[in-house]
Amino acid sequence: MRTRRGACYSSCHEAAASTEGPEMHRQKRSRTAAATEGSASALSGPAPAGCAAVGDMFEELPDDLVVSILADVAASAGSPADLAGAIMTCKRFRELGRNRVVLAKVSPRCLAVRAKSWSDSAHRFLKRCTDAGNLDASYLLGMIRFYCLGSRGSGAALMAAAAVGGHREALYSLAVIQFNGSGGSKDDRDLRAGAALCARAASLGHVDALRELGHCLQDGYGVRRSLLDGRRLLIQANARELAAAVASSASLLRAAGTSTSGSKVSGPGRHSCLLSDFGCRAAAAAAAGEAHAANRFLAEWFASRPLGAPESGPGPAPMEEDGAGGGGGLRMCSHALCGRPETRRHEFRRCSVCGVVNYCSRACQALHWKMAHKAQCTPMDRWLDAGNANPGPNAAVAAPAP
Repeated sequence: MRTRRGACYSSCHEAAASTEGPEMHRQKRSRTAAATEGSASALSGPAPAGCAAVGDMFEELPDDLVVSILADVAASAGSPADLAGAIMTCKRFRELGRNRVVLAKVSPRCLAVRAKSWSDSAHRFLKRCTDAGNLDASYLLGMIRFYCLGSRGSGAALMAAAAVGGHREALYSLAVIQFNGSGGSKDDRDLRAGAALCARAASLGHVDALRELGHCLQDGYGVRRSLLDGRRLLIQANARELAAAVASSASLLRAAGTSTSGSKVSGPGRHSCLLSDFGCRAAAAAAAGEAHAANRFLAEWFASRPLGAPESGPGPAPMEEDGAGGGGGLRMCSHALCGRPETRRHEFRRCSVCGVVNYCSRACQALHWKMAHKAQCTPMDRWLDAGNANPGPNAAVAAPAP
């Protein structure tokens, strides 16, 4: 059919095709999908009340509640893997796990990083915990920086911050630094400050600090000499050490001279460990596996890396063995569970009998004496060497005349 001008009318199918564009097809598909879902819901029946909100219940929990839960997990974590596994559960845990409240409650066992696993991420984690106010992280990072990384100023500042907060391990470590003048020269030693730090750590229950203070009183080292008070403190340290060991192991109770029922066991010298300047050997054996994470880190770090000598140049100097004599390198504390190295030559004190071993403190000397050195310490080799070097008058008389 044509118009007056001769043009043809479009057919009805072409008109319908021209009006149906992509938007019209999209609307038809959406209406079809809605109708399909409606029919499916009509066939399955009505959904139970609250079923649609089950997936959103965790998201509706307030952040304070989630943070408190994560703080409890961090405080009870037995290893770094426990806390990492909890934080990596979901995205929300990863975000809230960086909260200062969570990082301030991280347990010491969770902070116990090993030397072989040391990395920049471990350093950043300890730094975040330190900034959040975690005293254990502040002490651990301070020890690592002071002795391992060579950053004496920042390491001492971190340990001082932990000591101000009442961390007894930090107080005792600062006392050792003051007694030895670590990080400086021999003239930088402050015996009075070391004795005061030991007294503060001993008041908080640190057994090694109590024993160190007792020896200081006996020798007049940084304090006024008092043999009676020093002996009393040494007996108190031995009693605390023995009580802690007995509480952890019932077998040590019989070894100390008392049965589990409280009856005394006959035998000479059953209380000799309490009167000793070095304490109970059984208690030392029980405490051998309880070294602090910082000391364990130092021991592992210097076992795999050479101990450098800062005053001899940038290159590392070889570490001397405990039996080596008078070399030029730096030495480690002979107590294997201590891990502290010298920061300058001849910083630690040697054994006055054999001269073979050296210690950073009296506490390390007492522990090592109970565990190993008591059976090894002998001056016989030195006497023989002195006799060979300086022959007596009888040797001259026995020499044949020319």
